[in-house]
Parts: sequence; C-alpha cells; structure tokens
Amino acid sequence: MWMVSPPVGDFQSTKKLFLSERTGQGRSWSRALEFIRKNAANGLSVANLVAGFSSILCSLNRQHHHSCWLLLVGFLLDLADGAVARRLDACSALGAKLDDFADFTTFGLATALLLQPHGVLSGALALTYVLAVFARLCFFSSGIPFTYRGLPCPYASSLVAGTFLLSGGNVTLLRVTAGIMILFMLDRGSYPHDKVLESQLWKKVVYAGGVAAVLFSPATVASIYCLAWSMSYIVFPFAIWSCKA
Repeated sequence: MWMVSPPVGDFQSTKKLFLSERTGQGRSWSRALEFIRKNAANGLSVANLVAGFSSILCSLNRQHHHSCWLLLVGFLLDLADGAVARRLDACSALGAKLDDFADFTTFGLATALLLQPHGVLSGALALTYVLAVFARLCFFSSGIPFTYRGLPCPYASSLVAGTFLLSGGNVTLLRVTAGIMILFMLDRGSYPHDKVLESQLWKKVVYAGGVAAVLFSPATVASIYCLAWSMSYIVFPFAIWSCKA
C-alpha cells in the first residue's frame, strides 16, 4: 500500500503567498485611507474651483441664474474645506494655496462677471472687485488669533449672488451692492473666523439649512436665506458669529 505524504513545501509556500497578499491588500487599503484623509479638504477646494470655473462659463453664456447658484455652492464648499482639514489634521501649504486659488476664481473672477461689464465704467467696477478680492486674500491676516481684516470674500460673493437672484438680475442694484462689498473688503475692519462647522450647534444647523436651501429650494428661498446669513455676518460679526459668541 502506497502512502502519499502531503507536499509540505508547497503548502507553506502557498500559505506565505496568501498571507503576503493579505498584508499587501491591508497596506494598500491603509495607504488609500491615508490618501483620502490627507486630500479630503483639497477635494472640497477643487470642487469649489470647478464651481467657480463653471460659473464663469455660465456668465459668458449669459446663464446668470446658473452662475449665481454655482457661487452659492462654492460659498458652502469654502466654509467646509477648512473645517474638514482641521478635523482630519490634514492642513498643508498645498491646501492653503489651493484654497486661495479657488477663492480667487470663484469669489473674485466669477463674481465680477455677474456685474456684466460691457462698458468702461462697468468694466472698471468689475476689475476693482477682482483686485479687492485679490487684496483681501493677500492681506487678510490681522495678527489677532481667529480674526480677519476686511470682509471675507465668500460672504461678499454670497451677498452679490443673492441680490442678483432676488432682484431678478437688476444690474444697477447689483453694481451698487458690489461697490459696497468692495468697500467692506478693503476697509480692514475686524471680522471673526466664524468656524461654522466647528462651533455651536446652531451654526451647524444654519449651515445645514443653507445646503438644503441652495440644493433643494427655489431660487427665491435660497437667495433670501443666503442674504440673511451674509448680512448677519456683516452687521453683527462678533455678537453672533464669533466662535466665542
């Protein structure tokens, strides 16, 4: 009677190969999760950038209603990316530069095109608005923790877009609003870092309401909501929106 012994060497090799494959898969998943953690906030900044470029294209094609909606989406994305970066401990120099570039595109260039610059004066106003956003992004630091100098450009853009939607595209009113926002951005007055998603519960509720209003509500409701939100930040910055309020 013949006895067949098990191929021990082959079994051990197969076992090692299987274990190494599982280890490799585990490491791949770990690397993938780490990549997602480090770049989640950057992904939101890129989404903001895409919203800005899309808004520019809509304005060039005279689809200003869609352009305003994209600006409001960018406003919500901008409020989220910093919170996500800090929550995941993924702040980086690249993320800061990407956020500034996205902000300049969405809240500077795209918002200025809403002013419909067809003449010399309107063109000068649009150019001044872009330069005001540029200056605001370059010199926002106040030296005081959690405090900015000049009105943050996302709030200015939100107010301009809300005004456009609520007024039915009244260009004169829009340009007056933009002129006022330029003064606020260059005023160098103090504004708090609101930290909407990292502060009191009611601020998170306000943000969730903004998401619902922009994505699921009629344009009138979304514009009124964002106008009220931006105006409250401009008029009562520290009384309401300071992270210590």
